Amino acid sequence: MSTKRRTTARILVADDDPTIRHNLATLLRSEDYEVVDVADGTAAAEQLSAGRIDLALFDLKMPGKTGLELLREFEDVLETTPVIVITAYGGSQAAIEAMKLGAFDYISKPFDLDEVLLTVQRALKQQSLIAQVRALSAGQRNTEPVPTDRFLGRAAAMLQIFKTIGRLAKTREAVLILGESGTGKELVATAIHESSDRAGGPFVKVNCAALSPTLLESEMFGHERGSFTGAVSRRIGRFEQAHGGTFFLDEVGDLDVELQAKLLRVLQTGQFERVGGNEQLTVDVRVISATNQDLNAMVADKRFREDLLYRLNVVTISLPPLRERREDIALLAEHFVRQLAEKYDWPDLTLSAEAIEWLELQPWPGNVRELQNALTRAATVARGRPILPDDFQSSTELAQHNREDEGRRAAGSGLPLKEILAETETRVIRQALEQTNWNRTQAASLLGISRRQLFDKIRQYGLEEK
Repeated sequence: MSTKRRTTARILVADDDPTIRHNLATLLRSEDYEVVDVADGTAAAEQLSAGRIDLALFDLKMPGKTGLELLREFEDVLETTPVIVITAYGGSQAAIEAMKLGAFDYISKPFDLDEVLLTVQRALKQQSLIAQVRALSAGQRNTEPVPTDRFLGRAAAMLQIFKTIGRLAKTREAVLILGESGTGKELVATAIHESSDRAGGPFVKVNCAALSPTLLESEMFGHERGSFTGAVSRRIGRFEQAHGGTFFLDEVGDLDVELQAKLLRVLQTGQFERVGGNEQLTVDVRVISATNQDLNAMVADKRFREDLLYRLNVVTISLPPLRERREDIALLAEHFVRQLAEKYDWPDLTLSAEAIEWLELQPWPGNVRELQNALTRAATVARGRPILPDDFQSSTELAQHNREDEGRRAAGSGLPLKEILAETETRVIRQALEQTNWNRTQAASLLGISRRQLFDKIRQYGLEEK
């Protein structure tokens, strides 16, 4: 079955090797692209100057003008014409320099023709998306105000949390924030502080898991000169610094038992002494704490004081994991991409619809933090262009999480749904491969996935050509 892409895209192929030039031109013409092929850099420069080139493939080393010289000379052309460079050495300095100069991608010799075709399709797809983004910007069709909040969500659970934060504004009670790592506990603490009548005071935070008990005690309560080796001067602790404001104890479940007793006293009386000191200090602080641990279980195991837990969780806010608020994934992703676009001055950086769909299907065991990290990596791979699903595939961490999550769900479920879905997916993939005579590029296009995703599925299900 033919899956030729009907298009009028005009592609320039420049290489002094006639065999490579012929093979590339034949491949692209077989996909109905219009091809102009030239044998040197000077002829390539003439074609680029004349315009009407939608994409260019050229060798880095050519007579007349080198590929790097072309990239430097036609820097303005790269705005509308993506360039794929060809190099004999995949890790060469010249290839790295080409990417710095704005090349869309590079392929190394000897190259796989399917991979060349996939790269061409991705480049043209991204260029089409850039054109759409610019047209929308020029027409100013999107008149909705862009949310500037640092803490976003439209899921019902998140809207309830926003309400709770608003109700806490006029109180000074302790708040305990619960949630998995990466769900945004510090953002909740910050929002509580900024919406309270203490917003004009300091917001001081300390991570209880980051320091040893001795250093943490000094960090929280301060110390007097000479109180221990290395204490060459008096230190004002975080509690004193937070006077009149909010003190945020992150990872409070990692607090040493002895320090738990000292913290309890501060919560009960507002008083403490510096390490090695006798002066009674009184502070006025609101304490917000957070943890990803089960404090009730720790109380049962005698690892956390029950009376301290009562003091900390006057009000409890439980943050849902990202997998339970999937309607927020697109909102958060677009927010992070806007931040990256502003940070690096990438006006064309955006998320394609396919990328958003891909993101919404992932398990996100690392929650919002993992989503943000994945988008940062993908934006770096896309280098300021619209992000496509393939741009996330370099994230080995995300792929590993996906495999681990599948394993956990398979181990914890007695239902045959997982097996049924796997069997169905295997059958559909094999059918597509057989229908295209095992042409992986065509099969991936038929299935609506990337070639790399198809390769992963082939390995996952152990599919072999019969």
